[in-house]
Amino acid sequence: MVAMLKKNNNLFGVLYSWFLVRIANKLEVFPGAEFRVAFEEAMKYGGKVILGDRPVHVTLRRTWGKMPLWHKTKLVYSLLFQSIFLPSPAEVNKMLKEMDDADMLTLVIQELSKKFPTLMETLVHERDMYMSTTLLKVASEHSSVVAVVGKGHLQGIKKHWKQPVELMDLLDIPSNKPFFSVAKILKTLGVAVAGVAIVSGISRSRRN
Repeated sequence: MVAMLKKNNNLFGVLYSWFLVRIANKLEVFPGAEFRVAFEEAMKYGGKVILGDRPVHVTLRRTWGKMPLWHKTKLVYSLLFQSIFLPSPAEVNKMLKEMDDADMLTLVIQELSKKFPTLMETLVHERDMYMSTTLLKVASEHSSVVAVVGKGHLQGIKKHWKQPVELMDLLDIPSNKPFFSVAKILKTLGVAVAGVAIVSGISRSRRN
């Protein structure tokens, strides 16, 4: 994470990647596994593989850029601490069965969006529009197309099918000052964590 930050990678991108790795390791669920299988199968049949999703760096930067500073701070805290208390694989499977139109990643995003509304917009809805438009273009240029998408994107792709979408608007990256934002967030987060430690210490001393 430190090495990625030194290379001026987006803070949200670094934490989000780390969070997904935590999920994969603990829940034995590997994000993106279906796309690896799809690629391997396409290679067996000599198929042409087209990546139809929006570039991930655009999605992550738009997500980070649309969030107010206080939400950024809370999100960093949430990703760091919630990753420690992940549900068991059995609990995750139960939740997924109850939500027929969601995959594991969408489920995580939906939960986070209860506190951070802009996450659903950039991580799900905007990508639904982008994938729907690119898939329609590919389908119009080829006689046979097999599209492999995350389960949580199916309804959104159907909703925006053949609807006018300005792709350039979805590729626009808000201008920001990464170091300034990261420094402020880390400072605020440090104060918050220190405050929790002090309150916890006072509480324990009173009990003793």
